[in-house]
Amino acid sequence: MPQIYFNGPEGRIEGRYAKATSPNAPIALVLHPHPLYEGNMNNKVVYNAYKILADNGYTVLRINFRGVGGSQGKFDNGVGEVVDAGAALDWLQQNNPNAQSNLILGFSFGAWIAMQLVMRRPEINHFIAISPPVNTIHKYDFSFLSPCPIPGFILQGDNDSIVSADDVKDLANRLSKQQSHIKVDYKIINGADHFFRYKTEEFAKALNAYLITIQSNYHHHNNNVNEEISKHPKKLFLY
Repeated sequence: MPQIYFNGPEGRIEGRYAKATSPNAPIALVLHPHPLYEGNMNNKVVYNAYKILADNGYTVLRINFRGVGGSQGKFDNGVGEVVDAGAALDWLQQNNPNAQSNLILGFSFGAWIAMQLVMRRPEINHFIAISPPVNTIHKYDFSFLSPCPIPGFILQGDNDSIVSADDVKDLANRLSKQQSHIKVDYKIINGADHFFRYKTEEFAKALNAYLITIQSNYHHHNNNVNEEISKHPKKLFLY
């Protein structure tokens, strides 16, 4: 999983890249939580999601937003970070021109950025939003999803002290009702906090279960992958 750098709007962007063996494997971009609260691409939730996607046959890129780690620039309150994510998706697509599909995954602040990119980039086929920051102290607004154009998955813990599980459930229900042909799945992990501490196995099982539902048309998919991940959560970062 090599470290990479590529040009972004504010200079270089740092990332970690896992290349799948299949030349037409789907691609996935993973986005980290709030930079001003120590969010970066090595966050455990971000790393675990990245690893699960890679183990499921995706070509995956996770990045540091501007001003984080080795990425140049400074925090831009979400405006520039959307542009960074777009540049990362461009890089992924340019290096994987035969990719079957495009998935974007974001955790917390990264979920808000991911959903904005969904509205700007019609080639994205699926989204995964983990602990999306609905109605937090930062008042992140998700009303731009009107309607949400693609299917996706929202994952949340019911012991989250940062984001209300009820507010996230309301968002999931609202998105699901916008268009009858667009399905937005919602999963709550009992006892999980915002960072899914001590719930790594449940987190992995939930992501794998959703990926199975969208991989049925991918010829590269190995049916044994998810079983192995569930058996061996030690492959992931544990709390």
